[in-house]
Amino acid sequence: MTRIDAHHHVWRLLPGPPDRTGPSPRAHDWLDGADLAPIRRDFALDDLSAVAAVAEVDRTILVQVVPEVEETADFLALAADEGKGLVAGVVGWVDLTDPGVDDVLAALRAGPGGELLVGVRHLVQGESDPRWLTRPDVRRGLRAVEAAGLAYDLLTLVHQLPAAIETVRALPGATFVLDHLSKPPIASGELEPWASHLRELAAEPNVTCKLSGMITEADPVGWTVADLRPYADVALDAFGPSRVMFGSDWPVCLLAGSYEEAVAAAEGLTAGLSAAERDEVFGGTAARVYRLPGERL
Repeated sequence: MTRIDAHHHVWRLLPGPPDRTGPSPRAHDWLDGADLAPIRRDFALDDLSAVAAVAEVDRTILVQVVPEVEETADFLALAADEGKGLVAGVVGWVDLTDPGVDDVLAALRAGPGGELLVGVRHLVQGESDPRWLTRPDVRRGLRAVEAAGLAYDLLTLVHQLPAAIETVRALPGATFVLDHLSKPPIASGELEPWASHLRELAAEPNVTCKLSGMITEADPVGWTVADLRPYADVALDAFGPSRVMFGSDWPVCLLAGSYEEAVAAAEGLTAGLSAAERDEVFGGTAARVYRLPGERL
């Protein structure tokens, strides 16, 4: 079974050296906070490939960072060129509220690396309206994503899960992937209302979940696998291993631990599963849900 990291990023900050390989330089205002200083630098696919090889990760999913269609086109071309052999698919960004979103998706697919577009994501966690996903214009955009045969990554916070549940139910033919378990409050140790919301979401068969982003939601100093286990156990029980996929969230994970530590944490959290179930979490689910070209479904 191919071992897949279903969630990572790359970025290149402004101003960027003209001879540096990687994505085009662009503004990343979200990195301005003092707590993000450790990752306020360029991260390229070459940086990832080195640590992924050590962790025996074969393929990856490159996920959007900023809400720009240009970044998505850039990522697709990058994946088809520098990422060939490593990046199996790209989860990009389009403006779901754009009446012409169908044409935008078609144009991305017709461009360089367009065959690697496997999903779309919006930074819902940054929307002030907790019910943003229920807006008619957003739902229209989600139907366009469904019609294009792409998955939609849900990047939500706990208080936005009720709207996510409604949306998943309203679009039973669409494929949804929950990023980072919807960022539960691991540092505080609280399970509710997150656990109840997650189980309700998992009851819908058209949604899967990424076992990702957990170490950065824990206490960044001194977190342990035991701190993460109650949340991973809820997710694995609610979704089942065939609907859970591993993601490193590199390089954001570096705020709390190395790439190897993020992988080791996921391995520890799934150690009680059978070999076949672990194969699902570390490859099978991602290959199937994202319909990855060239991967066994």
